Amino acid sequence: MALARCVIAARRHHLDIGSYIFKYYYVVAPPELQALKADLFRALGHPARIRILERLSSREHTVQELQEALALDQPAVSQHLAALRARHLVTSRKHGTLAYYALRSRLVADLLRVARELLSHRLTESQSMLRALRREKHR
Repeated sequence: MALARCVIAARRHHLDIGSYIFKYYYVVAPPELQALKADLFRALGHPARIRILERLSSREHTVQELQEALALDQPAVSQHLAALRARHLVTSRKHGTLAYYALRSRLVADLLRVARELLSHRLTESQSMLRALRREKHR
């Protein structure tokens, strides 16, 4: 149905059908894809989950290690890990009685790195504005 609407719209606007379909599917994301992206960012919207992912960026950890490193109780860590697993951001493996958690993809670490770069850029701009404000105050 959506494809048929694409073809009709392309003809109406005298556009190449192939490029219009490409634009529809790859430039204008379907609502389902946008909903998945929103769900991903909701999963990243909790500071404890960010801290867990940052820890897992360097190596795998057990729940107990994450508890100690983040000063959180076991139910909280387990709950956050379950939310991250549900969104396919982390994976776990059993070894004896312990469960080890790791990033499912290095792309998660890349996403966290890009977020740090964005924040660093924003804070650098804020510092520049603060310095300019202080200079203005002394005039």
